[in-house]
Amino acid sequence: MRLFFLFLFISTMVVSQKEKDSLLYNKQRKTIIDIGIKAYRAKDTFILKKSTKQLFNFYKRHKDSIVLAKYYHFKALYQKIVYTNDSAFYYYHKSKNISKLLKDSIAVGGRLLGISGLQRGAKDFLGSEISSIEALEYLEPIKAYNFLESIYNSLGLASEELNQKKEAIKYYNKAYEVSKLNKDSLIKEKGYLRVFNNLGLLYQKQDQHKKAIEYFKEGLDFDSIKIKYPEQYVFLLENLAYSNFSLDKQKNVLSQYEEVLKIRDSLKDYRELSTTHINICLYYKKKKNFKQARFHANKALKYAKETHNNERWLDALEELSQLSTGKKATEYLEEHIELNDSLVQKERTQKNQFAKIRYETTKKEKENSFLKIENDKKQTEIVRHKQQKVIGWLVAVAGFLSLGLSILFFVLRRRKLIYQAQLQKAQAREQERKQIAKSLHDEVAGDLRLLHRKLEKSQLFEEAQKLDAVKENVRQLSHQLSSVSFKKVGFKDQIINLISDYFELTFKITVKGLHEQDWSQVNSAIKRLLYLSIRESIQNSKKHAKATKFTIAFSIHKKNVFLDVTDNGIGFDTSVSKKGIGLHNLQERVEELNGTLSITSTVGAGTETHIQIPLNV
Repeated sequence: MRLFFLFLFISTMVVSQKEKDSLLYNKQRKTIIDIGIKAYRAKDTFILKKSTKQLFNFYKRHKDSIVLAKYYHFKALYQKIVYTNDSAFYYYHKSKNISKLLKDSIAVGGRLLGISGLQRGAKDFLGSEISSIEALEYLEPIKAYNFLESIYNSLGLASEELNQKKEAIKYYNKAYEVSKLNKDSLIKEKGYLRVFNNLGLLYQKQDQHKKAIEYFKEGLDFDSIKIKYPEQYVFLLENLAYSNFSLDKQKNVLSQYEEVLKIRDSLKDYRELSTTHINICLYYKKKKNFKQARFHANKALKYAKETHNNERWLDALEELSQLSTGKKATEYLEEHIELNDSLVQKERTQKNQFAKIRYETTKKEKENSFLKIENDKKQTEIVRHKQQKVIGWLVAVAGFLSLGLSILFFVLRRRKLIYQAQLQKAQAREQERKQIAKSLHDEVAGDLRLLHRKLEKSQLFEEAQKLDAVKENVRQLSHQLSSVSFKKVGFKDQIINLISDYFELTFKITVKGLHEQDWSQVNSAIKRLLYLSIRESIQNSKKHAKATKFTIAFSIHKKNVFLDVTDNGIGFDTSVSKKGIGLHNLQERVEELNGTLSITSTVGAGTETHIQIPLNV
């Protein structure tokens, strides 16, 4: 009996020790994470790096996947602070994928929210919208209201940039309704204030300043907002001052801007200080106090450069070019043009990098899913073979069938070889076009640039200008001839990038059926043809048809791929107009793949292009 009680006592002690160890572990993990989050909010890279390293060491000791996911999350936060957003995007995806395996919906939704913000910063608004909607799929079922408010605000911002104003207002109102469901009063009120500020900004951008002021004042009327929520307070106050300034109600505007400066300086919010200095610059510029205007434009330029606030950087250079004279004004203008060109290229590069990471992540997930399905199939196959011991009687039937199948196989193989030969011919032509495009871009255009400089040095400006036009035509021709590859960036993402490149407020593009098809089963030559067909049609619609709406529709039916593109342009008489070189080349490409191309158009009623390509023979 004594041995029994002794054993019971020892067991209780062991269980108690395990509970203590578990509590200590959770406490240590939480402490490291809390310190890292505070460091990120304070933009303290030293402490954040230290916390990140501690998490990695913690993971090596305990092999806790939750810690590994948080480690990649902290890596992403650090990259955001140092403005390397492509790396931040990559680490967000790493963290998200681990959290998916752990079925941690909160973490997955949070990482997707961070990803959508980075995409919005790179002006990949369509990508931002997609990431936000994916986040909703994880957060809505678990009613994570604090995250949901941010997601709906993110969707509102993306819709606003995509010129979907009604959708943006709907999302902001949804964010407001979700905020009501938050039990934490501080989070709830912050949600309200974000919604009021975003709605006010939406109307402000449309020059509906009276409507905007209503929302800014509604936010500023919150009890003790300046003390409880200083960040939200300065946003609302500055936006209110800007709208009043725009309506020529300049009383208190300067004092409000100066109050915003003081608070932002105390918060060390240097990124937004660049915005405030630009606004004060505009105020003094209107008052014709150009000395003060230049002072604040220079301050804005300083803070914008330090924080990589590219939009304000451009604004500051533009204002300084107007407020300066002579050589200095020219230098600011040239710097503005150079920066703007580099930012456009950088945004395009970032969008491509984001698309590549998305593609590789999706590919990895599909591969894992495929391996699991294949493993299940193998297990089923083993069971089936064990159950089927007597199959001898099928041998005779198989003998008769084999002859027929051999003949059928021979016929089908011959047709397939012919089709593959056509595909190889198409690929060879694409390679030729690619080589010609490379030669035009690298050699011909380079020689023209050199000749252009010599003409300018010889003061033959008229000849130089004409040669510059020739150089531009050669460059455009090289882009037209250049091919497209789907090895690194998938077909869907290439189409989305193409749409993003041409989408404008005055030229809206709608796509249907892109996500419903399994493009992995479609040959690259066919996908390349579809891509080039869409690009040619978009360019024709914008350049010649003067269209404002363009629709792309994909479908796969009965072993055929169908592409239908329509626009609402001026149209043309197909019985009179001849095909240009672009459409002629397109016709040849379609026929190479045994496809058909038909164009239907009526003057004043737009144009419809129909393409049908067989998947195989």
